Amino acid sequence: MTVTRTIARPMLASMFFVGSVNALKNASGAAERARPVTDRLTALTQRVAPGAPVPTDPKLLVRLNAALQLLGAAGLASGRAPRLSSSLLAVTLVPTTLAGHRFWEETDRSARANQKVHFFKNISMLGGLLLASVDTDGKPGVAWRARRAASDVQKQARHLRRTARLEARVHAGNLRG
Repeated sequence: MTVTRTIARPMLASMFFVGSVNALKNASGAAERARPVTDRLTALTQRVAPGAPVPTDPKLLVRLNAALQLLGAAGLASGRAPRLSSSLLAVTLVPTTLAGHRFWEETDRSARANQKVHFFKNISMLGGLLLASVDTDGKPGVAWRARRAASDVQKQARHLRRTARLEARVHAGNLRG
């Protein structure tokens, strides 16, 4: 791992440690702010997957989101499964942003400006997480390895086919003579 990645990953994860601990400590307040989003998400989930065991309590959903963010932040900061951790953090950041920074609903200019800054800060973080989720750390990714393996198999099959034809000609010549 490069020095840049060693430093950047914990830096990117730090906001999630702080934010998720804060959400766990103040789950009731966060749940009230999140209620409009959690109500929509649970209704959508129940329409898409009826009968699925989807929690509907906003406080529980805030805690679950915070726990997932702690898990993702730990994975990203430690460099263990950083692509998966970044993806997890990106997925949890979307409802966090929509629930916590609805600047378009603010009537006070100062509060609106503050929420707008936080909203776009989270959008920027989402961009960083998306980049981190595709960063292979200089190593080939699964898709590249799969394409490479398929190409190698095709080359080997062509070689075996040529070899088999040559051997067939040699044996055919031996049978005649």
